[in-house]
Amino acid sequence: MSTEINNNEMEIFEIISHGGNARGLAYEALTAAEEFDFERAANLINQAAEELSLAHKTQTKLIQAELNGIPSEKTLLMIHAQDHLMTAISEQKLIEHMIRIIKKLAPQQ
Repeated sequence: MSTEINNNEMEIFEIISHGGNARGLAYEALTAAEEFDFERAANLINQAAEELSLAHKTQTKLIQAELNGIPSEKTLLMIHAQDHLMTAISEQKLIEHMIRIIKKLAPQQ
């Protein structure tokens, strides 16, 4: 049982790590857009999406295990990971929208 818990903890930390990376990259993209560097902003948003994909893949693995009768222990750390991921997803979507607005308001070059 101890090994199973350690594996779950590693997966939980993967969700937190990838979610945090995605969030940081999304904010870097917003900063790039504020500087009208839309190519860099797009690159950073793509990197953020890749990080979110990795986090979501780990989350899906845990969900599928539970559906197959191998539940994860519900811990504060697990709840934190889920909250962290959902916040990162929400913020990325909002930042993508903000970048589109900035693009429309950018001076024509």
